[in-house]
Amino acid sequence: MKSLLTTLLLAATLHAAERPNIVLLFADDWGRHASAYAALDGPGTANDIISTPNFDRIAKEGVLFRNAFVSSPSCTPCRSALVSGKHFWQTGSASILHSTWDFSQPAFPLILKENGYHIGMVYKGWGPGGPSEAPFGGSKARYQKAGGKFNSFSQNVTSLTRKGMPLDEAKETLYTEVRKNFDQFISARSGAEPFFYLFGPTNTHRKWIKGSGKALWNLDPGSLKEKLPPFLPDVEEIRQDFADYLGEAQAVDAGIGVIYDRLKESGELENTIIIISGDHGAPGFPHGKVNLYDFGTRVPLAIRFGKNINSGRTIDRLTSLIDIAPTILEAAGIAIPEEMTGKSLLPVLTGKEPGISSDEAVFTGRERHVPVAREGNLPYPQRAIRTKDHLFIINFEPDRWPAGDPRNISEDSIPSQDKLENNTHITLADEDSGPTKAWMVQHRDDYSWKKFYEGAYGKRPGFELYDLRKDPDQIDNIAGKPEVAETEAALKERLIAELVRTNDPRVTGDKMFYETAPMTNPK
Repeated sequence: MKSLLTTLLLAATLHAAERPNIVLLFADDWGRHASAYAALDGPGTANDIISTPNFDRIAKEGVLFRNAFVSSPSCTPCRSALVSGKHFWQTGSASILHSTWDFSQPAFPLILKENGYHIGMVYKGWGPGGPSEAPFGGSKARYQKAGGKFNSFSQNVTSLTRKGMPLDEAKETLYTEVRKNFDQFISARSGAEPFFYLFGPTNTHRKWIKGSGKALWNLDPGSLKEKLPPFLPDVEEIRQDFADYLGEAQAVDAGIGVIYDRLKESGELENTIIIISGDHGAPGFPHGKVNLYDFGTRVPLAIRFGKNINSGRTIDRLTSLIDIAPTILEAAGIAIPEEMTGKSLLPVLTGKEPGISSDEAVFTGRERHVPVAREGNLPYPQRAIRTKDHLFIINFEPDRWPAGDPRNISEDSIPSQDKLENNTHITLADEDSGPTKAWMVQHRDDYSWKKFYEGAYGKRPGFELYDLRKDPDQIDNIAGKPEVAETEAALKERLIAELVRTNDPRVTGDKMFYETAPMTNPK
């Protein structure tokens, strides 16, 4: 009752004449890489070379979040947290990659549908296992008659240009697909009912065409020299791989522009909440996807809602994507389920909530990614607390390999370049395959690069602590040092308290839920 009253009061404050539409633009494997962050971060980062004018426009016309984090840096658990408004470990079987959706969990799209919203999606929904659109309304909610080629952007554009089509025209064929899919969704709308639309491209997920960053987007790998994060070797092969990844992010941004323009042309823009983010960091790069370091858990986030929010601001507060579900429901005038752990961001968007406070924190975690990464399909369980100044990680099973068993890479049996670049399961299976992992494996014993390999793929201690004021890239683990003992103890106590409060199976006596999870789809 209290939640509903708060919602009604906020709705009155926002002067919303009608229930808002909601468009969630959520890209697979898109980490915090957008040109809007370049000025905030200062020179010398990869964001110096990327150009995302549509994301930047949403941020300028709305609110840009500087410190947004996912609940888990793996697609299914991350999306289960996003959809349910809970920590991923609270979502039952939905917290396990390749599992089907657990309908005992709340799903904000279905709640919207129950309250009169027209809902639909395109491309990727919840996760790769089971019906991926289940928490988004089932297969009838998929609007994709124009096709799904946008997800393989560099492959399809490259194919068309090789046949003689001009580059801009080849790109436009895929933008047309995005436009037609969205139009299909809008045409299925009944009257003037409000709508929710998920745009879920996967092109920032591997694979992509090698060299496409330069060929399609004029992203010169050489311009990344001395701008890669320091845990990545600053060599030509890895600069090119990362430039190609940034090119795919620019393709995502172009798709965002198509949706924005259609909203504007239809007159729906000012009564539509636009939310843009990604489900974790870069795939196939150390510290990225499936890691609890910022490079794996920190994501872009911008929200626009016309004149209904205090726009043009950058929000520094630590924000978890589990806050998106209650934000959407509250903005729609729907009571937030009490079981949701996340908190609505409407007070932040309207400027009614103050900036960052000293006790802010976000909580992240990981269990399993690729089931076959370790013998017995065992997970690599981790939980972390991220505050303004520190990142503290618990590795519950430090004897296990964090990226999977380093199989098939003995001196007398090294897989071919093609297999290393294209077969994730060949080795270190909890990191996607690609040129970067292949280069790291091939140079694992080189004196100059061995420390990079061991830092990425070697076993980790039970506790990790990083002082972000001195070590923003989280390289120097200071856990166990006497001078930080008090800080470490306080962070550990706070993290465990949150896990206990939210009934995490890993710490409440039912850890076998994750240790024996079924392998339903190992591909």
